[in-house]
Amino acid sequence: MKKLFRLALVSSLSLMCFSCYYDELYIEEIPEIPEDQVVSFQDDIQPLFTANCIGCHNTTIANPDLREGNSYNAIVPEYVIAEDAENSELYQNLPGLPGTDHPVETNSPLDVEEIALIKGWIDQGAENN
Repeated sequence: MKKLFRLALVSSLSLMCFSCYYDELYIEEIPEIPEDQVVSFQDDIQPLFTANCIGCHNTTIANPDLREGNSYNAIVPEYVIAEDAENSELYQNLPGLPGTDHPVETNSPLDVEEIALIKGWIDQGAENN
């Protein structure tokens, strides 16, 4: 009986130790915005800032100021390189983007569709539309 118990214990421990092995972290790919889809700053981007960012980016805690009415002038051209999202500081620091440089861990990182919208807006020229 003791042998059977030991065998069951060793088998269980071995199974627990080696059953949860992850070779690589799954990183969700950022989808491309179709060229014929116009991304509007006022209709698509500002609502993302309002819902996710202005808790900190409101002139009291962090810059830039992303509140409605202030955000466009606060980020363009200092944080955004029109038609070049990959090299824009705003894009590089988005919470939720794999490998982000966002200085604060946020409870509500952007999902890949929201990140894609911001990337698409910048790549389309970062217009105040």
